[in-house]
Amino acid sequence: MRLDDIDTSGVDVEDQRGSGGRGFPMGGGGGMLPLGRGSMGCGTILLLIALVVIGPKLGIDVGQILGGGGQIAPVEQTQQAPAGQTGAQGCEANAASKFSCQVLASANETWAKAFPPGKYKEPKIVFYSQNGRSGCGAAQSAMGPFYCPADQGIYLDTDFYGELSQRFGAAGDFAQAYVIAHEVGHHIQYLTGIASQVRQYQSRASEVEGNKLQVAMELQADCYAGVWAAKNKERMEPGDLEEGLRAAHAIGDDVLQKAAQGRVVPESFTHGSAKERMAWLKRGLDTGDPNRCDTFQNVQLDR
Repeated sequence: MRLDDIDTSGVDVEDQRGSGGRGFPMGGGGGMLPLGRGSMGCGTILLLIALVVIGPKLGIDVGQILGGGGQIAPVEQTQQAPAGQTGAQGCEANAASKFSCQVLASANETWAKAFPPGKYKEPKIVFYSQNGRSGCGAAQSAMGPFYCPADQGIYLDTDFYGELSQRFGAAGDFAQAYVIAHEVGHHIQYLTGIASQVRQYQSRASEVEGNKLQVAMELQADCYAGVWAAKNKERMEPGDLEEGLRAAHAIGDDVLQKAAQGRVVPESFTHGSAKERMAWLKRGLDTGDPNRCDTFQNVQLDR
């Protein structure tokens, strides 16, 4: 993907590499909403609001939220990440950092156009090595890239790109771009209030229902990643689509479970099957329309 001319000077970047930070005690991971780990204090009224906002079977009209001048719903901030080294020089630390910043800068420009003027708030990107600190708790390489709504940060140990290529067989710059664009997708869910509403519903749902909602969240972020790519098709190169689909397939729950434990347990999925992840990424690429990213419409919940 051709992003060499993208200006990264405006990217909000924090570089924790070399800071020696040991982080907070382990907390909730960014893009993954906490499931089955205690009540979040959501009352019946909030539950009904969530259902009204999300709609029938949790269907969401993203276009109305993005384009209709609706309020951007805040998420309560639980922790502040300690200040680390900041500045655009973090983008220039190495090629992987620069590329990550270029993807984020491009995504910011793309998504800002989908919001009413001045309503899009850019996320920051935080680079760390092995261990870092986030507003959601400790950042650890084993967690993979994640989005923390508490500080609106995308957390990345760029060594993950090597793992993506070597362990998951998903090499290529577009596979890497998909990783960042997916996390930006979670930021969109935060800004529009989708993440908050789903979290409220999850706090009253069973573990199985909570997992279904989490899968829908992750698949929607995949679709949003595809929407970003569709809006920048002139920058795509031959083979990029295949790189993205390979990456989506490689990190499907069924593929990961089969490799780790030799069997697949669909009711425990939290990110979606390989087939689902590929399908929703491609839907975003094919349509370029966030309204077509309603992954909640087919979620079947117990009543």
